[in-house]
Amino acid sequence: MQKKLLIIGFVWPEPNSSAAGSRMMQLISCFKSEGYAITFASACAKTDNAFDLIPLGIDQVTIELNHSSFDEFIIQLQPDLVLFDRFMSEEQYGWRVAEQCPNALRLLDTEDLHCLRKGRQQAFKDQQTFDTTYLFNETAKREIASIYRCDLCLIISEAEIDILTQVFKVDHSLLYYLPFLLEPISDKAISDFPKFKEREHFVTIGNFLHPPNYQSVLYLKEHIWPLIRQQLPTAQLHNYGAYASQKITQLHNEKDGFLIKGYAEDVPLTLQNAKVCLAPLQFGAGLKGKLIDAMQNGTPCVMSSIAAEGMFGSLDANGFISDEVGDFVNSAVALYTNKPIWKDTQAKGYKVINSRFQLSNFETDFIQLLHDVMSILKTHRHENFIGQMLQHHTAQSTKYLSKWIEEKHKDN
Repeated sequence: MQKKLLIIGFVWPEPNSSAAGSRMMQLISCFKSEGYAITFASACAKTDNAFDLIPLGIDQVTIELNHSSFDEFIIQLQPDLVLFDRFMSEEQYGWRVAEQCPNALRLLDTEDLHCLRKGRQQAFKDQQTFDTTYLFNETAKREIASIYRCDLCLIISEAEIDILTQVFKVDHSLLYYLPFLLEPISDKAISDFPKFKEREHFVTIGNFLHPPNYQSVLYLKEHIWPLIRQQLPTAQLHNYGAYASQKITQLHNEKDGFLIKGYAEDVPLTLQNAKVCLAPLQFGAGLKGKLIDAMQNGTPCVMSSIAAEGMFGSLDANGFISDEVGDFVNSAVALYTNKPIWKDTQAKGYKVINSRFQLSNFETDFIQLLHDVMSILKTHRHENFIGQMLQHHTAQSTKYLSKWIEEKHKDN
C-alpha cells in the first residue's frame, strides 16, 4: 500500500529564491523516488516565485491557521508521515497532528537552527562576542521544544548537530544529519563550464528578505568593495537576490561598479559567468546555498567563517575563508587575477560537492531510518520522556490558545 506524506510548509517552496526552497525540493524528490503519495499544505500566500508542484504529481492544499478545518483535512488524508517545515509549522499544527493522527511519524526539518542565527544576529547588533548567553534565547526554548516533540529532526549541518548534542544535550536518537542532496558534477559539465578568461566580475547572491544576506551586501558596499575596486578599477560586483526592497536598490552605484541586479532568473548561468563569488556573512546558520551554487558552477569563493561553517568537513574550501577585511580583499583580488590559484580552488569545490553532498550517499540510509523508526514508533516515543512531557504541556497551551483565537474570529 502506498505510503502518504503530508508536508506542512512554512512557505511554498521557491528553489530559485532561497536555499530553503532548494532544500525542500530535494526532500520532495527523495520521497517521490520512494513512491510516497505527497500532499504539500501551507497557510502562507503563494508568490510568483513559488514552484508549481502539481506537474510532479503532488497535491497542493491551502490550510488555515488556528482553524479546526485542518483537523477534518488530516483525518481524511490519514498520512503515515508528517514533515514540518521549520519549527514554527510544528508549533501551529503539531498538536493537531498528534491528536488526529497519533500513529503518523512526526518529522521536523529545521532548515537551519533559528536560535543560532537569531543569537548571532543579536550579538552582532550588540557588537559582542557570541556565546551561550546569546544562544539560549527565546527562540531556542521554542525550537528545542519542537525538536523534542517530534519523532525525528533533520539537521542540515554537522556543526549544528554538535551544538544540539553538546550544548543543548539533545539525544542523538532524535537527530539525523541530512545535508543538501545533490547529483554529482560530471566531467562533461566541468569541461563545458566557462573558463577563467571567459568569466568576469564578482558576484554575490541571496534572498534579500533574509537578514544575513542584507547585512552581507551592506558590509560589501561599505567596507570590502571599495578596497577591491581600488586594486581592480574595472571590475564590477553583481548583487543578485529575490525581493530587493528600496533599502537594497538604493545601494546600486554604476560609477563604483556596485550593481544591484535583483532576482536571478538563471542561477547556474549567473554564477558560471562570474569569476569569483563573495560571501562575507557576519551572522547566520545552516549550510549556505550560495556556496553550494557556486561550487556546482565552478565559481571559487571568498567567504567568512560563518559562511563556511559545516560546509567543508576535512576538505579544503573552494577558495579562501577570512573574517578580516584586508585579508578578505587580498584573497578576492588573488582569486580574480591568478589563474593557477583560481583553477585549484575551483577543483576543490567540485571535490566538496561530489564527496560530501551526493544524494546517493544519504538517500537509502535516510529512508531506511524512517522505516525503522516507524516500526518501533511506540518504543521510540516511550524513550523520549522529555518529548512526552513537552507534548502534554505545550500541546495543551497551544491547543487552547488556538481554540480561543478560532472562537474570537467567529465572533468577528
